[in-house]
Amino acid sequence: MKLHFVGDVQDVKEGFAEIAAEAGIELSPEGRVVEVVRHDDNRIVVEAAGGSLRIAYRKKIHFFRAIGLLVEALRERDAFRIEEEPQFDMNGPMFDVSQGGAVIRVEAIKAFLRKMALMGLDMIMLYAEDSFDVAEQPYFGYMRGRYSQAEIKEMDDYAYKLGIEMIPCIQTLSHLADVLKWNVFADIRDDHETLLVGHDRTYEFVEQMIAAASAPVRTKRIHIGMDEAWRLGLGDYLVRNGLRSKFDIMNDHLKRVMEIVERLGLEPMMWSDMYFRAGSPKGDYYDHESVISDEVIAGMPKNIQYVYWDYYHYDEAFYTEWVRRHKRFGSTPIFAGGIWNWKGFVLNYGATLDSTNAALNVCKREGVREVIATLWGDDGTECDWFSALLGLQLFAEHGYAAELDEDKLRRRFHYCTGAQMDDFMAIKNIDEPPGIKPGNLETYNPSRYMLWQNVMMGMFDANLRGLEMAGHYAGLQQEMALYATRNGEYGFVFEVLERLCGVLALKADVGIRITDAYLAGERAALAQLAQETLPEIRARVVKLRAYHIERWHIVNKPFGWDIIDLRYGGLLASLDTAIDRISGYVEGRVERLEELEEQRLPFQSQQGLVDCYLYKHMPTPSRISQ
Repeated sequence: MKLHFVGDVQDVKEGFAEIAAEAGIELSPEGRVVEVVRHDDNRIVVEAAGGSLRIAYRKKIHFFRAIGLLVEALRERDAFRIEEEPQFDMNGPMFDVSQGGAVIRVEAIKAFLRKMALMGLDMIMLYAEDSFDVAEQPYFGYMRGRYSQAEIKEMDDYAYKLGIEMIPCIQTLSHLADVLKWNVFADIRDDHETLLVGHDRTYEFVEQMIAAASAPVRTKRIHIGMDEAWRLGLGDYLVRNGLRSKFDIMNDHLKRVMEIVERLGLEPMMWSDMYFRAGSPKGDYYDHESVISDEVIAGMPKNIQYVYWDYYHYDEAFYTEWVRRHKRFGSTPIFAGGIWNWKGFVLNYGATLDSTNAALNVCKREGVREVIATLWGDDGTECDWFSALLGLQLFAEHGYAAELDEDKLRRRFHYCTGAQMDDFMAIKNIDEPPGIKPGNLETYNPSRYMLWQNVMMGMFDANLRGLEMAGHYAGLQQEMALYATRNGEYGFVFEVLERLCGVLALKADVGIRITDAYLAGERAALAQLAQETLPEIRARVVKLRAYHIERWHIVNKPFGWDIIDLRYGGLLASLDTAIDRISGYVEGRVERLEELEEQRLPFQSQQGLVDCYLYKHMPTPSRISQ
């Protein structure tokens, strides 16, 4: 489609050149003329009437969304008027590039930014505990793929072209285990992941981090973290200072950090949970019994924004109560929801849609003007980042409508990505085998532990017994193969899942079959398992790993794959051991298979399919590391 834009386009020319091809447009003086007007109204207007085309917008990002609305409409009809009222002043994703070891390559971030511009998302954060260069600290982010200052500047420049603000997102209290493990930081540890509050060198280090994170970007905003300091004041701090209230320790620390932030001319935000945890008898963020006194609130800084993070609830009443509790701090909070990508290979779109719809409906009613879509990398970042595109579109469509229109979400997703909403929704089915309620709002992750568990140890076999897994995953393997052919450039999302389902179709219940055959004395069945089934599982694991490693290195820096390599290596070695042990028993070289004689117990005494958050609990009951 050839178009020629005239009018208020000077500010958007550079960005337009970056996304024109993806928008389906050829920029040409010979194309249809589109009049562009920048106005002060908080609305987007896109219209075609009498052969003329017009776009009116306020913010740069609104122009890029308007392009998509225009092209999409022109493909269907000749005359139209589309108006949208932006519901938020900030709306965009936060990618965790630290906890799971996956540091997204600059070119991959640019690819996300282009899609975000078409969707109308105007903010990006890269959550970096240690994934950025701090010149004074060579061990900070050492061998972890940290971004250079030049890389951050390059991403910020690119985002700016598209009307997207890149906000640094770091930690200045806890969540610093990968930093504090180095002995050069021994004197500023409270515990293994928390900084020592009140120590002068702590604040020298905090200032170095804040300065390094903020220097390469345009914005003056910065997220300083401060969440989940579980044992705040109970490590070396306790030895030095005695027992003190967590409220007092938080406020003391925040005061010192705020002095640094203000000296550097920055505008901070922070996670809010530590205040609620300190006021909870159970130490819980979401405890209705949590009490934060007026005295504590009076001691909290007022020139900081508090970020309420929550993706665990599905009822609007809860979000309403917690937004209002945050308002007691003296301002309207920022809200951070979640695109559930952090519990294995499978993105849980059931929990994502239900939690996001409830939360953002409340945000719009309660006057919350800034929202974040978090994507965490917990425990290895096994899930492909691009499987989250539908979640980004969900946040975008909420951002331009008082009420979500699911049909429009489906159309917009197809326009912005070339992909199918229903196919992306079907990703969740991999973690919804027999035994899981539709939607999986409990956020169980059976596909992950069925993949990684040792076939001779069967940590989850008691939970899996009696459930028909083979047919479920064989069917899904065929579905994922089909989806890989009809989702354009994002077919790769389904390629890796097709291979995962191929493994699970054989492996999910193979431990049960091995154990049953052994206990029944069925040596012929054991021989078949050792000679045919287990080698085929191994071949399928090799095939899965081959595609997984290819995709990882396209999207992420190589650092962090070493973690995944250890998992595949352990899985392949355990399959080799199983083949060897069973073959030895069948052939009479091994007298007993003692590991198969242990009674299989339900995981953590729970019946049926369960949740297991961390890899280290999946292959073995023994400690993988201290």
